[in-house]
Amino acid sequence: MAEQNNQSSQDINQLRKVRFDKLQNLQEAGKDPFVITKYDQTHHSDEVKELYIKHEEEVIGDWQAGKPDTEGMEEADARKAVREEYNARRAKMDETPIYVSVAGRMLFKRVMGKASFCNVRDLKGDIQIYVARDAIGEDSYADFKKSDIGDIFGVKGYAFRTMTGEISIHAEEMVLLSKSLQILPEKYHGLTNTDQRYRQRYIDLIMSPESREVFVKRSKILSTIRKFLDAKGFMEVETPMLVANPGGAEARPFETHFNALDEDLKLRISLELYLKRLIVGGMERVYEIGRVFRNEGLDTRHNPEFTLMELYQAYTDYNGMMDLTEEMYRHIAQEVTGSTTITYKGIEMDLGKPFERITMIDAVKKYAGIDFNEIKDTAEAKALAKEKGIEFEEWHTKGHILSLFFEEYVEDHLIQPTFVTDHPIEISPLTKKKPGNPELVERFEMFMNGWEMCNAYSELNDPVDQRERFAQQDANADAGDEEAQHTDEDFLNALEIGMPPTGGIGYGIDRLCMLMTDSPAIRDVLLFPTLKSAGK
Repeated sequence: MAEQNNQSSQDINQLRKVRFDKLQNLQEAGKDPFVITKYDQTHHSDEVKELYIKHEEEVIGDWQAGKPDTEGMEEADARKAVREEYNARRAKMDETPIYVSVAGRMLFKRVMGKASFCNVRDLKGDIQIYVARDAIGEDSYADFKKSDIGDIFGVKGYAFRTMTGEISIHAEEMVLLSKSLQILPEKYHGLTNTDQRYRQRYIDLIMSPESREVFVKRSKILSTIRKFLDAKGFMEVETPMLVANPGGAEARPFETHFNALDEDLKLRISLELYLKRLIVGGMERVYEIGRVFRNEGLDTRHNPEFTLMELYQAYTDYNGMMDLTEEMYRHIAQEVTGSTTITYKGIEMDLGKPFERITMIDAVKKYAGIDFNEIKDTAEAKALAKEKGIEFEEWHTKGHILSLFFEEYVEDHLIQPTFVTDHPIEISPLTKKKPGNPELVERFEMFMNGWEMCNAYSELNDPVDQRERFAQQDANADAGDEEAQHTDEDFLNALEIGMPPTGGIGYGIDRLCMLMTDSPAIRDVLLFPTLKSAGK
């Protein structure tokens, strides 16, 4: 195997040398493609096809209709009849040709003497190019024949349909815009090495239309969200990434040092506390879509750098956030997939129906058969956890144990869109208490496919209560909780100025993209996911 790999490396190096030599010959002949600074691209591949079909229907009608009836004919006569009909239609179309100018990467070439075919891939897809020596000139044709797969061309010519029915471009000019000096993967297999796909995403995007479509859809998801929220009066804002106190979530931050101020800073783990400051300042509806950073492990649903969206709306609560979320998810699915039913790995999830709503206590009772309303205190909860084999920390309380039971027994069952409400206060330090039950808070998480998709609160706006919650978080940190939050005096000062009743929510954008594109791992929806350095 080592000998085969060594031989393959030698072959590739030889092929690369040939390409470098070709570039040098072009440069010496005054045809250096890298001196070209622009190209007049008038159409993309899909636009050429749509334009031609529309013009064709106006001139000769439906291409599929009116074909000669060759039933009962000899084979030679049948071919002749088809060719004559094709030539008649072609002549009719040639009376009003559609001239276009496209540009893209050549991924296929078939040379046949005085005429050749190649395929060019641009942003919107592939289109076939017919390259004839008499049409582009002898010198240009000679240069084209020496070109390589991966070279980028500008093509001017007119659209036509081949006898096999493929809409193509009859080239009248072929301009080499960039010389590819590397060897692309073999056409039919693409990048088979998954790690290489992530490290060299640019090659993956060239070779895999399916991969490119994932990121086109991701962009559409984000633009759909923005349009949806903008129409509801939300304002998009930006808040700091480098912070002294990274609050708003239970996670370990990345740390750095700012030389100019000689201060240690951290990368944000959440968007929450700064956005709430804006609510205090009177900006009643705000949202931010941005990167956050959590010093955690890597798996199919976690990347240390990911995209989070948080929004806050004054004068509403977590019920308002549920209504907004249900409407928005349904709208995104319809806009991006064309249906309110999405399929992920063969499992259908229906966003068209009202989302189920269930409390965390009722969910644990339903799937674990344990009613935490009957659990008297932390000691009894810990004894039950030991009995069931659920690991916990010494500083955990009854509420923490309830959350652990939920994770163990419930999450995997929540396939259809489900709001899980009313969490224990111990795991919700920024959330309003539930009236009538101070052990719980007005919080929900939405689940689909067994995944947490968003997390929302009726936001705590009592500065005295918030200070007490922060003090408990500080105590948890002293007891060994590395993900505990810390007291943020400036945020408390903002609450003392006064924050109106507010509903807030955070959405994991990458998981949403995974579901909407049927992608198996978070790395498949991140253009450049975090990877171990090559060679380590």
